[in-house]
Amino acid sequence: MTVYTPRRAARVLLVDTDDRVLLFAGFDPARPEHRYWFTPGGGLDPDESPAAGAARELAEETGLRLTPAELGEPVWQDKIEYPFDGVWYRQEQEFFLVRVPSWEVDTAGFSDVEQASVTGHRWWSAAELAASDELHYPVELVAILSRVLAAPAQPAGPIAGGAVSTGGPVDGAPC
Repeated sequence: MTVYTPRRAARVLLVDTDDRVLLFAGFDPARPEHRYWFTPGGGLDPDESPAAGAARELAEETGLRLTPAELGEPVWQDKIEYPFDGVWYRQEQEFFLVRVPSWEVDTAGFSDVEQASVTGHRWWSAAELAASDELHYPVELVAILSRVLAAPAQPAGPIAGGAVSTGGPVDGAPC
């Protein structure tokens, strides 16, 4: 029987004017062959709101500093189960959409785990993700981007339909 560690997280869909999303390349230290792309974001501190955690993680991982209010409302939420570095997590996470004209990523705020397991970053279009054989998380990312990028450019509204992914165990992103 798998024992899961509960975790709350907030993630950011950081999108530039060409509608490309920033993703980090990483791997699981316990399984270095398991490589994937994932969005900025990570675990919340105790009693930290998702918006505050997303803003903190965005600053730490990209150098972009925004207030929680500037993130607006989440555009997607899900629940996933995944292993990372020998621990199985059951994570509830919310995603925020942030549009920027462009951004020079600064990873100086990476944690030790991120420094050891993140190998790079890249801006991806939804079409590039859809055509790629490379693994990315969340697996629904292309559909999420299609939906949120088609919406008028305004502060995000409530989560449509309370989207929740509750599929079986997934080899998810770490941070």
